[in-house]
Amino acid sequence: MLSVVEARVLGCLLEKERTTPDQYPLTLNALVSACNQSTSREPVMHLDDHEVDAVLVELKAEGLLRFVHPSHGRSVTRYRQVADEAWGLDAPSAAVVAVLLLRGPQTVAELRTRTERLHAFESVEAVDTALQVLAAQGQVRLLDRQPGQKEARWQQLLAEEAEVVQAPAADRVPGAGAAGGGPPGGVMADRVADLEARVARLEAALADLLS
Repeated sequence: MLSVVEARVLGCLLEKERTTPDQYPLTLNALVSACNQSTSREPVMHLDDHEVDAVLVELKAEGLLRFVHPSHGRSVTRYRQVADEAWGLDAPSAAVVAVLLLRGPQTVAELRTRTERLHAFESVEAVDTALQVLAAQGQVRLLDRQPGQKEARWQQLLAEEAEVVQAPAADRVPGAGAAGGGPPGGVMADRVADLEARVARLEAALADLLS
């Protein structure tokens, strides 16, 4: 499985190949800038040249990237991804994977909106079809809908996530919730406990004022 930084680098290359083809393959400087963008990236990162350069070497060794050496008036080495070939991704699937790598788990509606510049899906159903293909290949999975969320989100399985993601119900051990981990989840339980503690402190303070 790819690291978080490897995912960011590959996601950027997949994205820029489709959104800025005139500048692709990317130079190291352009790739670092793409990785550190403050928009269309979750979370925002602050990688330096050395970090990205080290990842490029690793990705090349894994057969997911190629170096394009200077030629035809270009004075620096550039980089292009071949992950779509290695992973067997067609254009719709590559667009979905790119956005999932760059922004983490998302709903089908979010993916349709955010892939617009990479691939023009005709409908939400078309995005869902691409996701089903990826799921059949073991590259994405549908997460449980969490409290407060209207729709379930899809997560890529090619790389580590920058943030902890709630696993689907099928992946959880039965009875784990009672032990302190299942839905509504440890986060919700912690919030309830915190609110109860605050109420108790307020009640104690009010009692002191009235005494």
